[in-house]
Amino acid sequence: MKKVNLIISVLIALFILSSTISFSQDWPQWRGMNRDSKVTGFKAPAAWPAELKQVWKVSVGFGDATPVLAGNKIYLNTRQGDQEAILCLDAATGKELWKTTYAAMAVTGPSASQHPGPRGTPAVSNGKIVTFGASGILSCLDAATGKLLWRKDNPSNAFPAFFTGASPLITDGMCILHIGKMDDGQVVAYDLNSGDEKWKWSGEGPSYSSPSVMTIEGKRLLVVITEKNIMALGLADGKLLWQIATPVQQRFYNCVSPYIDGQTIYFTGQGTGMKAIKVEKSGNEYVTKELWSNPAVGAKWNTPILKDGFLYGFTDQKRIYCLNASTGQTAWIDNAVSSDFSTMVDCGSVIIGLTSTNNLMVLKPDGKEYSEVAKYKVADTPIYAFPVISGNSIYVKDAETLMMYSF
Repeated sequence: MKKVNLIISVLIALFILSSTISFSQDWPQWRGMNRDSKVTGFKAPAAWPAELKQVWKVSVGFGDATPVLAGNKIYLNTRQGDQEAILCLDAATGKELWKTTYAAMAVTGPSASQHPGPRGTPAVSNGKIVTFGASGILSCLDAATGKLLWRKDNPSNAFPAFFTGASPLITDGMCILHIGKMDDGQVVAYDLNSGDEKWKWSGEGPSYSSPSVMTIEGKRLLVVITEKNIMALGLADGKLLWQIATPVQQRFYNCVSPYIDGQTIYFTGQGTGMKAIKVEKSGNEYVTKELWSNPAVGAKWNTPILKDGFLYGFTDQKRIYCLNASTGQTAWIDNAVSSDFSTMVDCGSVIIGLTSTNNLMVLKPDGKEYSEVAKYKVADTPIYAFPVISGNSIYVKDAETLMMYSF
């Protein structure tokens, strides 16, 4: 009987543990667990408070890179003085657990004053953290200790005009990234454990967006938006499978990452509107079909989210929009001016947006009209990173500090 009671107790403990884990949300890479800006297990309060409670605030260094959350640790890539820093903090207290720094060239040019630090969001997987610095230095560290495992320097300083903007992708035991400069880039897959090159595609230069993965009839494709095209490479070998021209308008750049939903890809750019394409297998080839195009609604930086058949995001005119994902028709555009440097997260019952003007907005998903639930000012300096939301905690990275709020 004692043995039976012990087994029951263990099973109950495991059930409680698994339930707890299922309701805690890691944010281990760019745009979350599946690169779709969706938070799972989020439970909104019955009534949102008048103000969010700031639990802690710590100085971490300059940068626009979103923090990443894995278990009870939060990781950042920032600039401190003349070095770039990779930090690991206790997610509950903000206490620094370890820090690794390396010498990095200073950001110069038009973006230097507001964006002096890294922009690419780190990726955490398999006990490792990978970061991509502003000047193109790729590092892989042990996530528990901060010990450097391997690094790819960039001695020729090959990076886009406004320094790097892409975030590394970890999948299938590889770290994948589009590196290089204008008209001369390489999509490279490195072995995550050793840093050895597994495959490389060479061609046009990188954009300021980040790659994602889609699956077509069991084959996994890497979807990349370059400076001139959207294309797909075989994830296993890097071979080009298809591409579509995405010419930029005037002096603009491709900055928005693709949003993938099954076989459909939504993509947008400043001055180009938004499009949806479907990817299908035809024999041994892949074909793409344009589903719709909405030239009136485009975005400068913001990748949309897909929620209940509608796309939500911030336009290049700094307004929140809602499109019918099936037809591309504009459902509504809010008249209030927000920010084109904005992020948006699908939290289930609500949508949470965060603008560079420091407003965290809670919206009700609604295909008929803009419906704001709450709005909070959460920083005193500009924000260019995603909010990281787990349980009733919201992490916000502004110009130089990381804050944890609760509700």
